[in-house]
Amino acid sequence: MFDVLLTEEEKRIRDETRAFVRDKVDRDLIIAMDSKEKEYPYEFIKAAAKENLLGLRFPKEFGGRGLGWVSEMVALEEIGVLGIALGCAFSLPSIIGEAINQFGTDQQKKEYLLPTLKGTRICGEGLTEPRGGSDFFGTNTTAIKKEGHYIINGEKRFVAGGVGADYFLVYAKTDFNAKPHESLSAFLVDRDLGVKVEEEYELMGCRGMGAARIVMKNVEIPESNLIGPLNDGNAVFNAMMVPERLTSAAGPIGMGRASIEIAARYADKREAFGRTIKRFEGISFKIADCATQLDAARGLVYRAAKKADTGEWCRKEVSQAKVFATEAGFAAVHEAMQILGGIGYTDVYPIERLYRDARLATIWTGSNEVQRLIIQNEIFTEILSEDRSLKRDVELDTPGAHKIQEKVYSEDPKKHFPKENP
Repeated sequence: MFDVLLTEEEKRIRDETRAFVRDKVDRDLIIAMDSKEKEYPYEFIKAAAKENLLGLRFPKEFGGRGLGWVSEMVALEEIGVLGIALGCAFSLPSIIGEAINQFGTDQQKKEYLLPTLKGTRICGEGLTEPRGGSDFFGTNTTAIKKEGHYIINGEKRFVAGGVGADYFLVYAKTDFNAKPHESLSAFLVDRDLGVKVEEEYELMGCRGMGAARIVMKNVEIPESNLIGPLNDGNAVFNAMMVPERLTSAAGPIGMGRASIEIAARYADKREAFGRTIKRFEGISFKIADCATQLDAARGLVYRAAKKADTGEWCRKEVSQAKVFATEAGFAAVHEAMQILGGIGYTDVYPIERLYRDARLATIWTGSNEVQRLIIQNEIFTEILSEDRSLKRDVELDTPGAHKIQEKVYSEDPKKHFPKENP
């Protein structure tokens, strides 16, 4: 366990959330969601809100607890045990709340953030469009200002809460002559202003979250529903990507942990060839490797969370956590199913549901391929900026600079880089 890295307050949040998962979440709700009998887990949101577990990072005056990112990650891991759908429902107030808390007016916080954290208003977000997923800034949704209002036209797909949410945070193009990153704005759009569900998706996993394609045709919203400055949707988006990707990282750790615990108990009882299967290294080494990977993932998530708490740029750390944790979580569920064998492929155990859920984590909130693009870009930027800074020091003839220059710029690169493959 990672107790050595947690404060007493963070441990209390972990234990409190674990007790909530164990005692306050109806297992029939999970079954109903997965069997498509339930469109949205309203009762789960209300139960979590009653325990004051939603939006732990936000100020107390708006319904949060004023805690740090690590507390939220600890809570998310525990919620992740329940699967990705309830993890998503638990995360959305944090994701949407980040935009409202950072960029919203006091009135917006009172009208949207406070009731969201109290569980009386359900939120959703409109990012992805049919023409592109990762090409976020290529959005075709438009918002045109007219007489104190904005008229929004466009559609968004894969909207969790498309069926169920009371309002959506939507990005739309507001400057048609600017560069993509300078052309978008963020808006709060209430469903009853004219948002229509065009299609509800049948999903492999993450069921019961009302994932849908929503359409806005001449939806008129008040000018006061603009989030942040006009044409500065880029800043809002970058802020939201921290909770988007950190919550996506923490949840699969819980899914992986739950699966490995099931597999370990199964391996301790299941017998083959005269002994329990945990005695076979083909089984026990899977447990060892998965536990190690999950611990490593937890470390990356906590590191990213602690850096996010400082307010510093943490794009690389967040992307690293998202990539590693989602892949480690999925690998743990995969290996747990292998350990259980045929029975793991049935619904006797929750492994098959967690398998379907965990697969999504590597795709949404920015695919892992996109995360790797971000990571490599941040690393190149760090290294090359350090080199340029060092070069400037050399040019300024600082003491000993010539020795540094000789080491960095004059050594044979073959000493540091392997021979390239033909």
